[in-house]
Amino acid sequence: MMLLQALTDSTLAAPAAAQGLSVIDLLAKGGWVMLPLGILFLATLFLIIERWLGIGSNGKIESQVVDNVKDFIQQGNLKSAESLCRNQHNAAGRIFERAIGRIGYPIKDIETSIENASQIEIQRLEGNLAYLGVIAGIAPMLGFVGTISGIIKIFYDISMSNDFNISTIAGGMYEKMITSGSGLIIGLIAYAGYHILNMKIDRFALRLQMAASDFLDVLQKPVSSK
Repeated sequence: MMLLQALTDSTLAAPAAAQGLSVIDLLAKGGWVMLPLGILFLATLFLIIERWLGIGSNGKIESQVVDNVKDFIQQGNLKSAESLCRNQHNAAGRIFERAIGRIGYPIKDIETSIENASQIEIQRLEGNLAYLGVIAGIAPMLGFVGTISGIIKIFYDISMSNDFNISTIAGGMYEKMITSGSGLIIGLIAYAGYHILNMKIDRFALRLQMAASDFLDVLQKPVSSK
């Protein structure tokens, strides 16, 4: 009966303790490492949102605009084609505007101009994307540093007090493992964001290559006829 009563009391006490520990309190128990991890988390969210919006606005290639540009070129109306590209205010518009300005030169020179402009625009789209890769590597390691430093402190306290209590060790361990879990979650978010954004840039580069190929095909007739 005494054993049954003890088990019942512990079962009732566990949910009460769990309910009394909020997420904020749990994170606060992680120690000083949670501050840089919090900064890395905010930086991760900022970089993902900023690059997502930047790639979305600058990485547009509207097929209708490309068709209109080709029509203007076939009609010999280069000023309208250049003005249309300039008004797009995106990477593809700037690339084709530069290519239109090279019309009259050999096709190879125009193709080189498109390739150089494309590389510049892709680097602009990447922007601060490399920082996400850095955070994906640093955050888990920083979390492990917090855990290891916490474990060192636990065993140092034990050596000084000679109080080898399993409850003390378990309590300190779960508190210090919070930093490892937080670091892994932040690193996972940064890692996923980095690769998802790179996939968007790769898709833009593929569409840009297809549009540039069509653009160069249109230029073959006016250039070869001269």
